[in-house]
Amino acid sequence: MRRTVQRRAAVGLLALIALIVPSALPATAAPPSGDGVILLEGATATEGIAAGQGTTFYAGDRLNGDIYRGDIRDDTAGLFIDAPDGRVAIGMKVDVTHSLLFVAGGGTGDAYVYSTETGETVSVVELTAKANAFINDVTLTKDGAWFTNSFAAELYFLPVDKDGRLGEVETVALTGPAADTWTGFGPNGIAAVNGGKTLILAHSAFGALFTVDPGGVASDGEDTDGEDPETAATARIEGIDVPNVDGILVQGRQLWAVQNQKNQISRIKLSNDLSSGVVKDVITSPDFNVPTTIAKFGSTLAAVNAKFGQPATEFEVVLVPARG
Repeated sequence: MRRTVQRRAAVGLLALIALIVPSALPATAAPPSGDGVILLEGATATEGIAAGQGTTFYAGDRLNGDIYRGDIRDDTAGLFIDAPDGRVAIGMKVDVTHSLLFVAGGGTGDAYVYSTETGETVSVVELTAKANAFINDVTLTKDGAWFTNSFAAELYFLPVDKDGRLGEVETVALTGPAADTWTGFGPNGIAAVNGGKTLILAHSAFGALFTVDPGGVASDGEDTDGEDPETAATARIEGIDVPNVDGILVQGRQLWAVQNQKNQISRIKLSNDLSSGVVKDVITSPDFNVPTTIAKFGSTLAAVNAKFGQPATEFEVVLVPARG
């Protein structure tokens, strides 16, 4: 149900992050080269980034929920939203048409919706009341926003009507291979293709990508059968092995998959029917330090460094070519 809720503390957030951080990380973060690097001054941790209007980007502070706004053309960024206590910011997407920023709330189980015009909170939406939850990423379709939960084989659909009004949240259970048992983080990055008729899901534990058929979900967010929860069938995209996969981005039949601990982004050509794919490029940068999510601006990718498990005091966005 959509409602403004009391913010639940991000219980065990650091412990959750520790599940995806190997013990072999370097003791300190290497300083960035400065070329194609935008500092998020004051950030205490980062993970999500989203493209806004033109060359504008938004990036979130993973630990306190603050939102930064910057411009890749000017290589600048500054604090845009000083989030209330108790919020966090993981994956995010911008609805340019309605001037809305959708933010995944990690261990809070919530999603946050902000105005990109004023920075004001539009809504705090409880996606799940489960104690063991991690709302990790979000993608947008013409009908609304889809959120992943890295600790459950389910998605959450938040309808958005043509006037930008939010509807009631629906829980959609995954079926098929993406719902197989796993340990650690599972569903992670998500993207919409074919006009939102198909979703692509990155699964960190499996190091794989899956298609998701959300066709049973009504555009108004209501249960179509009025009784049982909706389900969405998944199928593995063959020919792709992406260990440590995190955020993903799709444009046409090109897919970019961020592999956080590998400090790389794989550019993948998908088959027309989305059943398989081939890695065409592996994009790296000396300034990558556990990148997690990306936004695309023409021929440029903007990746945010998370620096999981490191005593870092500075966090930045790294600009790289979209092709290796």
